[in-house]
Amino acid sequence: MQFKHPELLYALFLLLIPIIVHLFQLRKFEKVSFTNVAFLKEAKLQARKSSQIKKWLVLCTRLLLLACIVLAFAQPIIANKNVFKSKKETVIYLDNSFSMQAKGNQGELLKRAVQDIIEQVPEDDNISIITNSQVFKNTTIKSIKNELLQLNYAETPLTTTAALLKSNTFFSKDKNSLKKLIFISDFQETEHPILVDKDSLKLTHFVQLQPVNVENISVDSLYISEKSASEITLKVLLKNNGKAIENLPVSLFNNDTLIAKTSVPVNKEAFTEFTLPSNKIINGKVSINDISLQFDNSLFFNINNTSKVNVLAINAADDGFLKRIYTNSEFNYTGTALNQLNYNILESQNLIILNEINAIPNALTAALKQFTDEGGSLLIIPSINISVASYNALFQNNQTTFGPINTSEKRITSINYSHPLYSNGVFEKQVSNFQYPKVNGFYNVHSNSISSILKYEDTKPFLFQNKNTFVFTSALNSKNSNFKNSPLIVPTLYNIGKYSFKIPEIYYNIGKNNSFEVNTQLQQDAVLSLVNETANNIPEQRIFNNKVQIKTSETPNTAGIYAIKNKTETIKNVSYNYGRTESKLVYTNLSHTKNMHLSHSVADVFDTIKSDTKINALWKWFVIFALAFLLIEMCILKYFK
Repeated sequence: MQFKHPELLYALFLLLIPIIVHLFQLRKFEKVSFTNVAFLKEAKLQARKSSQIKKWLVLCTRLLLLACIVLAFAQPIIANKNVFKSKKETVIYLDNSFSMQAKGNQGELLKRAVQDIIEQVPEDDNISIITNSQVFKNTTIKSIKNELLQLNYAETPLTTTAALLKSNTFFSKDKNSLKKLIFISDFQETEHPILVDKDSLKLTHFVQLQPVNVENISVDSLYISEKSASEITLKVLLKNNGKAIENLPVSLFNNDTLIAKTSVPVNKEAFTEFTLPSNKIINGKVSINDISLQFDNSLFFNINNTSKVNVLAINAADDGFLKRIYTNSEFNYTGTALNQLNYNILESQNLIILNEINAIPNALTAALKQFTDEGGSLLIIPSINISVASYNALFQNNQTTFGPINTSEKRITSINYSHPLYSNGVFEKQVSNFQYPKVNGFYNVHSNSISSILKYEDTKPFLFQNKNTFVFTSALNSKNSNFKNSPLIVPTLYNIGKYSFKIPEIYYNIGKNNSFEVNTQLQQDAVLSLVNETANNIPEQRIFNNKVQIKTSETPNTAGIYAIKNKTETIKNVSYNYGRTESKLVYTNLSHTKNMHLSHSVADVFDTIKSDTKINALWKWFVIFALAFLLIEMCILKYFK
């Protein structure tokens, strides 16, 4: 209990006055003689006892009467201790991820939450509202009502931890303000637990909105499983988060034309396949009909004309193994001897291989430095009798040096599985016991900036990467090494070739760091754009002599097929899709989460906040008690004999 005017409580000391009056009465009694005093003594004794009881009852009622009057004027109230803080700060996090498309008792979870916020928050209260895609800082509902009603779903949701950290940045550091965080989400299940920091200066309310139906079917992913000279097999993965479906229609479109349709039973997961002609441009879309979430009912993809990677090998040793790896179906391979090299073709290459050259001429060193500076990739396979000085002159920009050759035998035992050359499905699992390749001689390397890909048993590098240069530390000829006979040779060299020119994938996910390259030459100040019917985006790009490197992350932000355009010329197409992390409608149990108050509707949490801030005035009750004690005193004086 608190008081609006606590200073008036000092008046309670006035209660000492009636106590003094009652305890120290100055009245004198007179003696009266009477002949027969036996009966009168008994009557006098009884009268005095009754008088003492009556006096104590009157004293108590008067003390309580005066106390109630003093307390009534002090205006006692019952309220939360934070109610009287003059400054109030309210931050609302509203999850607008795709999972909030699910329908609750009153429609889509997001739309209902927006309506409840508009109805429950006073129009002129200063608040901050955060979503996954927008921020409304220090504003009012009246000012942003239209923006909230038009709020779209965000393609890149924040994790709960990230959203909490972001929301907390909108509170001031004022310790005398009442801070309230209202976190509205469906709280989809994640790998990490939700932790809320204990903060005595802030009240945290979680509003977990729950759909009435958690069943959902999605087009999860697709890829090319087989490829021949005439046909491509497209494999599609469907996922079901509900009851098994006996027949789910799946449609395949090229642009807006339906080119194939099938039906497939779906329990938890199901695959279906489509056969497409090779060497035909497909601007594709795989689509299903599902009444739950809508964003994952379609998946866009592209099959463009095959872009071949230009590979030039400058040979001083047999290049038969290179010809078998860099085939005509995916690569334009050219092999030449050093004394027959045409320097004019260097700049048109994507990958240049130095195949066991003993010494690198100064002219070639300068040309290769310019080539790598322009984004080209370089693969170096040294011979067993190199000119160390000429190689180190080439490595000068990379702060790497070769030492003298080491003629001891070494086994190649360590694979960097996380390196991009091996991280995309090359290995189904990490192999710890296989037939290790070996070398009879290798060069020691001195560098602080290399990334080892393959290593010897003593952890020294056999193959390493420095920027866009790949270097073997040993000759690969059969006299020095059996690496050519190892299963590692094909994926290693093949992926180095693919790395040198990043052909666009069949599709990309929005919100990820995506990178690809386009084989084109741009005029000065020209840029490439990603264009479709509704958007025109200029992505981050880097221009080289014979290609343009494009990087995307936050844009494009709408799923669809985009044309890569140089002004009005369409070079090729690329597809972007929403991620499928929101497709699984499984939710976190928040009942054990500490340091927060849990509600299941926006209206409930605001009712709780209003009750917490409500002031219950008690002065009327004390006035009633004072009148009651006055009445009791009058009754005692009148009727107590």
